[in-house]
Amino acid sequence: MTTPLARPDHRPHLIADAADPFARGLARGRQLRTALPGGIAAYDRLFRLGGISPRQVREDAARALDAVDAFRPAARAQIEGIAHGAGADPLAVAALNARTEILARSNAVPPGECSTLVRRNTDPATDAPRTFGIQTWDWHIELNPFWHTLESRGGRHDVVGLTEHGILGKIGVNSAGLALHFNILGHRRDGIGGVPVHVLAAVVLEEAGCVAEAVEILRGAPLASSGSFALLDPADTALLDLSPDGVFPVAPANGTHIRTNHFLTPVPAAREKTWLYQPDSGERHALLRERLAEQAPPATPDDLVPFLVSGPGEAALTCLPDMSLPEGQRWASLATVLLEPATRTARVLDGTPAQARERRWREMRAVGTGRRHDAP
Repeated sequence: MTTPLARPDHRPHLIADAADPFARGLARGRQLRTALPGGIAAYDRLFRLGGISPRQVREDAARALDAVDAFRPAARAQIEGIAHGAGADPLAVAALNARTEILARSNAVPPGECSTLVRRNTDPATDAPRTFGIQTWDWHIELNPFWHTLESRGGRHDVVGLTEHGILGKIGVNSAGLALHFNILGHRRDGIGGVPVHVLAAVVLEEAGCVAEAVEILRGAPLASSGSFALLDPADTALLDLSPDGVFPVAPANGTHIRTNHFLTPVPAAREKTWLYQPDSGERHALLRERLAEQAPPATPDDLVPFLVSGPGEAALTCLPDMSLPEGQRWASLATVLLEPATRTARVLDGTPAQARERRWREMRAVGTGRRHDAP
């Protein structure tokens, strides 16, 4: 019998290096040929638990794939390459990439919960900025076997980070020094029709060379669902509410962005699905505000880790699954991710922030120059 947060013996690390986007996806798919069917089956169960029929899932996946094709044909080519390489149904892989939008149809299987901190310091000796960020990736414990770390090379910028099997992108940093943290939010108009937020994260990391370029891409994207991207480059940071209402920036407080899972700007907040996350999201946000007010400001990426460690009686920044609950309700901090744009480094811990001292971080660096093959 394994423990609820037991890890695979060897967490997969995928390397995909190809100038052609279909070939890049093909390389990823071939490395997932054995594991991807399990991830597809796990999401099929979540869709069923949410009362979403297989027919509806396929219809949604087809619409999402068409929206991706209209926005960035290269991203659709990568999705189809993954499916071909893994010997999987392309619509099944498209459904993975649109899983947030498909699950928005249901209140029975709410999204998972993540906590993010992004810090911008100024070196008192040189007056140079330093930016870095941390987040937990909290999701269903049943999905723990179906994620991997990734090095993707051959697009405009090379990318390293974390994502789920079959999904183009999630959390990471690129070779230009643009980093992205990812949280899900909930809006009453969320659904299918725009570019899935996971695909959008992948596009931003492949194409944007700085925070300003990333924001420009996002403002030009058709959005039909919600999320939050915390963006960092070596000198700048931005926290954004993304929703069907548009893209809204959130101002930092004392050089720090705090993100949980509720909107922080008034326009999308007026149509928020508050029942999905509250009061938990607000409690986590308040706990982080209190800690930042009471403790010395974090000066390094490692200084951020203790801020996300929580214990009994505190808001669940460190999320442990309640295995007495049914499938679809067992949340867990599956991974902890540190990003530092200046060094193009992503560090991924296979576990919770509380396990940072007992487990080894996987460190990846996006050192390539990119080859600018995927210009839109």
